[in-house]
Amino acid sequence: MKKERIGLIVIEVFTFLLLILFFLPFALVILNATKTAVEITADPLAFAKDAGTFWNNIRNILTSEQIRYWNSFLNSIIITSGSLAAIGVFAAMAAWVLVRTKKKYSRVIFVLFLSGMVIPFQVVMLPLVRLLEVFNSTFGIPMKDTFYGVILVYAGFGAPLSVFMFHGFIKSIPMDIEEAATIDGCSRGQLFFRIILPILKPIFVTLLVLNGLWIWNDYLLPLLVIGMNGDVRTLPLAVANLAGAYVRQWDLLLTSVLLAAIPVIILFLFAQKYIIKGMTSGAIK
Repeated sequence: MKKERIGLIVIEVFTFLLLILFFLPFALVILNATKTAVEITADPLAFAKDAGTFWNNIRNILTSEQIRYWNSFLNSIIITSGSLAAIGVFAAMAAWVLVRTKKKYSRVIFVLFLSGMVIPFQVVMLPLVRLLEVFNSTFGIPMKDTFYGVILVYAGFGAPLSVFMFHGFIKSIPMDIEEAATIDGCSRGQLFFRIILPILKPIFVTLLVLNGLWIWNDYLLPLLVIGMNGDVRTLPLAVANLAGAYVRQWDLLLTSVLLAAIPVIILFLFAQKYIIKGMTSGAIK
């Protein structure tokens, strides 16, 4: 009994140390966001001399023409929301059809989706940009520097993991539910949106958080598709403008990073109860 108790204490201490280790970078961001650039350079670990500096930094961020915070914030909201809606709905549809279609080609298509999870983004990023340019020249629909262009790309890259997780969850849904709904007169569309999609809520919210964190914080893909100085600019691209080749405005940079992190932190806090449930549901049929 004593050995089990000692082992439990060791695990708790180790977990607490990991918590401190992972929280330390965020704590440094919060600490230095309350200081001026001179104070940050002089001593990054010291506390701010004036508590009002933090509010001055926030005001400078919100009114800066270099960042255009509210415009960039709205762009990030539109891109993230549109991408999550496309990934969630279409990936759930695809997984549902693949699970319920007992054909060899459905297994082949599922394997093709899985193959997208093992291909590094760096391998396809340059061909992707070229493909968007070809799409524009061929069909006359501009895909670069547009909302729908970057949303389409995010939907493509987010589909493999989402289909994989939806696929495992849908296997645990009894077929009797769908048969009963069909007997009651539900069409295929009604069956999916009224019966299947509400059942998928735990895994849907889990993927909402996982993909939302990635899309909201992503820098490379928006840089390739919409560019650094385009009309459509996300928050990560706006924050990057504060880090020039020779001058780095550390006070504004860290404050903008903190402001950009707040929405995803709120999303995580509200959705955290669904994450573990969604990750484990469907693992055992």
